Amino acid sequence: MPSIVVVGANWGDEGKGRIVDFLAKNASASIRFQGGNNAGHTVVNEFGTFKLHQLPSGIFNPDCITVLGPGMVISPAALSEEIAEVKTAGVEVKLSISDRATLCLPLHALEDTLEEVRLGDAAYGSTRQGIAPAYGDRVMKKGILVGWLNQPEVLLERIRFMLDWKMPQLKALYPSCDYSQTAEQITQWLLDVTAPWREFICNVTEPLKALQKQNANLLFEAQLGAGRDLVYGEYPYTTSSNVTAAYAGIGSGLPALHPERVIAVAKSFSSSVGTGTLVTAMAEQDNFRESANEYGAVTGRPRDMGYFDAVATRNGVELQAATEIALTKIDCLSGMKDLRICVGYAGDHSENPIWPQTAALTPIYESMPAWDEDITGCRTFDSLPTAAQHYVERIETLMGVPVSMVSVGPEREQMIIR
Repeated sequence: MPSIVVVGANWGDEGKGRIVDFLAKNASASIRFQGGNNAGHTVVNEFGTFKLHQLPSGIFNPDCITVLGPGMVISPAALSEEIAEVKTAGVEVKLSISDRATLCLPLHALEDTLEEVRLGDAAYGSTRQGIAPAYGDRVMKKGILVGWLNQPEVLLERIRFMLDWKMPQLKALYPSCDYSQTAEQITQWLLDVTAPWREFICNVTEPLKALQKQNANLLFEAQLGAGRDLVYGEYPYTTSSNVTAAYAGIGSGLPALHPERVIAVAKSFSSSVGTGTLVTAMAEQDNFRESANEYGAVTGRPRDMGYFDAVATRNGVELQAATEIALTKIDCLSGMKDLRICVGYAGDHSENPIWPQTAALTPIYESMPAWDEDITGCRTFDSLPTAAQHYVERIETLMGVPVSMVSVGPEREQMIIR
């Protein structure tokens, strides 16, 4: 059985959660390999509607182990709440949580917020969940590892070490910082709040290697998209981890991974939340945003809306080394009179325009025939209106890899397999 990596081709919010949820019905393990509580995957299935922020979307398959990999930063209280939510819905939770993952503490969220406030108009657009400070502490060798939750004496020692280094800096840079919790208080809080999931902490490489030996189907799930990658994204308006398929093995606990399939998820239009540049932004966005329900899953912030950007998406598809594309939310385009695809840019430096975005660019559009039909009931590609088929086929030509999946709604059965 293949190893499948599901990644974003754009700026996140492409609909990866519903793709993973669809594929997870045949998976033996569903693995998150980076990021933390700073983005969400909306999943709609027989259990209800869920906005998952840390749990892999495969959590709803009773035969699937869900793994939080060493590349993640884990917000402990939020994870406990998420586990409780799915359990209340009747989901059996099967977790393996990497002992090498990093804890994202309330202190990190405070640090994140203080820095965004200090930056003012120059802020990065962070979700203020503490992701960047937690990854920063990891790089500075001051991070708090998940595995230390099972060694309270080591946990206390490392938290003291971190506070001795961090607090003088915070109080010097942010005079309003009045954080006063002691290492002992933080340690006790962590032991209390992680009680629901400490039993799942382990070296996740071992169960994953065992499944590999059984030729099991492994499903790897990324957060955000290529345009937010720390190295290749629109720096500095990026996330603080690597969101590319190349990192899936390292971040999951299987560094030697060679996936058979890499599915780049792309929305049938462009949307972006946070700070950065959306070259194909629509002049009038409000009605389309409302009809497509385009709001951030964590913050509720309205997303900027744009026409499909073939330049940016092709860059993302190539960056992800995608073998195929899953195109989502094409149903949202029904009734759009002015349907376009951006096929190029005009302006200075347009030959190497993005990530980072350093020049003012003008999109070059290609008009596409529109359709009015409700396509949410279509289950085959041939049943789509001719204009919708042409839209998908044009994107496929521009991307250079096949569009293998087309989503016409959020439910599992609203997926067309080509």
